[in-house]
Amino acid sequence: MTNSWANWAGDQRCAPASIAEPGTPEEVATVLAEAEAKGHTVRVAGSGHSFTDTVLTDGTLMRLNKLDRILSVDSESGLVRVEAGLTLNAASNALHPLGLAFPNLGDIDVQSIAGATATGTHGTGSKLQNLSAALQSVELMLADGSRVELNEQTDPDGWRAARVNIGALGVVTAVTLQMVPSFVLEGVERPAPVEEVLTDLDALVDGNEHYEFYMFAHSPLAMTKRNNTVTLPEQPRGAAVDWFSDVLMTNYMFDGLCRLTRRYPGAIPWVQRGAAYAGSYRRQVERSYRVFASPRLFRFTEMEYAIPREHSADAIREIKDVAKHFDTAMPIEVRWVAQDDAFLSPAGGRDTCYIAVHQYTGMSYEPYFRACERVFDRYNGRPHWGKRHFQSAETLAERYPEWDKFAQVRKRLDPKGRFTNAYIENVLGPVG
Repeated sequence: MTNSWANWAGDQRCAPASIAEPGTPEEVATVLAEAEAKGHTVRVAGSGHSFTDTVLTDGTLMRLNKLDRILSVDSESGLVRVEAGLTLNAASNALHPLGLAFPNLGDIDVQSIAGATATGTHGTGSKLQNLSAALQSVELMLADGSRVELNEQTDPDGWRAARVNIGALGVVTAVTLQMVPSFVLEGVERPAPVEEVLTDLDALVDGNEHYEFYMFAHSPLAMTKRNNTVTLPEQPRGAAVDWFSDVLMTNYMFDGLCRLTRRYPGAIPWVQRGAAYAGSYRRQVERSYRVFASPRLFRFTEMEYAIPREHSADAIREIKDVAKHFDTAMPIEVRWVAQDDAFLSPAGGRDTCYIAVHQYTGMSYEPYFRACERVFDRYNGRPHWGKRHFQSAETLAERYPEWDKFAQVRKRLDPKGRFTNAYIENVLGPVG
């Protein structure tokens, strides 16, 4: 195995001293013992869908893709025990025949469960929390190879820290998830004027189980999507229809247009207006996870911020205006999430609006993202832990009421700072 690693976007790379792919908890312990003996720090990689340098290390990089088993299923309670490297998609496919599903998912589902929850990954739904809220218990392996089970009964502070942990506490080896009975969604996509959406925003967000939209800086239209549970039977689309919609049009065609704008930035307004008008009416009735997620085949980088829900409309308008002044063909994505109580959850303690901005691969992102971040800062925004931002522990601490509690748990579980790197030192500070 070559000692190099890159994320999905290809813009974060490192050359660790060693890369390990343990297949059992015992092998994880062996890797940690070897890292201790060599004085290596340890970082853990999931599926590589974070855009930050959270995984980068010159020490030991551990990949958990071989820890991907479902360990137990209680269909009556909905409690499912899985290993940390299992992907969201694999879990959904395996659990659906057993009558269970995630209550919510984001728009991609290829991430590992450990990675998705560690970074606070989310879907959309004003009454639904981010994915980490489903973690009823977390098995964490510490630097000395010992395992601790963190849940509300055994260690409430440790549990609230571990649910969104950025890989700073130890190696998550298994989790217990609270699932719900499997369900069918009706997904309806249609264009609507942005200002019409913002005028009726609360009614749209609260009137649908899952509501979101994309918009472009140079188009007056929003591409809205609402997903709601129905009692209808699944109506799978044909493979050809799926390929035409999700692969050819959404990926290959848009990728080609983005390549065009990278070479000819003056075409951006025309491309955006055309893409928005092309987002015509679409309806899908399918099992939940197939409606939530769709393939992402072209590369980009992303920034996403969580702001208090009450500022949604103002912040959306400001970000749309900012985007007009930069060369980017990519859309702006807007979603909503209910508050939770994980110490480092971007939605911790407040109902939240998430606003994401994107830049196509090979195009300058920093000036655009910094301009957007200045808007988010004014609304006390908290960055998605898996997406680009320019914050530090100094700027972040005041935005998280229970920041110090996470720091205390970190010092208790990783007193020597084994699970750190430059990114963790920057955003969390040194241990202790």
